[in-house]
Amino acid sequence: MTDAVIRPARPEDAAALGVLGRQTFIDTFVAGFGIPYPAGDLSAFLDAGFSPETIATKLSEPGAAWWVADRDGELLAFSNAGPNTLPHPDGRASHAELRRLYVGKQAQGLGLGTQLLKIALEWMEAHTDGPLWIGVWSGNDKAQKLYAAYGFEKAGEYQYPVGRWLDDEFILRRG
Repeated sequence: MTDAVIRPARPEDAAALGVLGRQTFIDTFVAGFGIPYPAGDLSAFLDAGFSPETIATKLSEPGAAWWVADRDGELLAFSNAGPNTLPHPDGRASHAELRRLYVGKQAQGLGLGTQLLKIALEWMEAHTDGPLWIGVWSGNDKAQKLYAAYGFEKAGEYQYPVGRWLDDEFILRRG
């Protein structure tokens, strides 16, 4: 195990969350899965989604929650949940969505992802009036199996934009 502490994210975590999120996206989807994003699209997506300003805004979003795995001031992983934004006909903003569950490459295998998932699911159950939702890349079998173990089932598909590139994603639902 690790001596990391799971805690709510704080405003001063915004820059470190941006760095971790950006690197984890690259490690997972570019290096790991080999998705051939055009360089301009990838750069625009990463710059827009993981800038300190964007993360700071998202950290203060009403009805959303963030948690980090912190080891001596170094962020190793994070999760984020909030009002559902997935494009499913049964989905409502009053339902809860797990938006991100990112574990840095150096921290994989330590159980942090599962800890963060359990905390997020508990929070989601307390902050929804309907089912729970997750969007996951269609090629990420490991994540799909993890979510299935927690009762999520495929409920639909959509395309997630990374710049002008569109990833095929599955919409998962529980409840």
